[in-house]
Amino acid sequence: MGLFSFLKKAGASALTKKEVAKVEKTDEIKKLEAKLLNKQKQMVLEGIVGSLGVKVKDLNVKFNVDKATVTGSVGSNEEREKIILALGNVSGVAKVDDKLTVKKKSPEAVFYTVKKGDTLGKIAKAHYGKAGMYKQIFAANTPMLKSADHIFPGQVLRIPPAKK
Repeated sequence: MGLFSFLKKAGASALTKKEVAKVEKTDEIKKLEAKLLNKQKQMVLEGIVGSLGVKVKDLNVKFNVDKATVTGSVGSNEEREKIILALGNVSGVAKVDDKLTVKKKSPEAVFYTVKKGDTLGKIAKAHYGKAGMYKQIFAANTPMLKSADHIFPGQVLRIPPAKK
């Protein structure tokens, strides 16, 4: 009993070159694999939206190459924007095609891309004139943000209109 080691490429081949060619990936198999991978990504993206705690009627997320297309109905622009950002801040998603309908229109937030050296305080100072208003930005980006101290370059945040 025990483990025996062999050279992987040495020895008799179980398949002829012709048989190997038959089982190599064809274009059709590659397309099916890509379709399956897109379906898996779609399911993951729908799970991310579900974890936001946002009520979405008839949610549907499609994924193709690097674009997520989201449809459904939400109650407010805030919910719509949170969904867009949650999808857009996922590695591998370069574009979000927003096809969500909103029941109650409200002022839209600004989307801001975090730069190296940014803090929520610096961003709040630039957008609201007061660094102390960072809490409003943090609240607008939960549950995506877990801590006001953990933002990173390239991340996109919602900057809602200032509450007076």
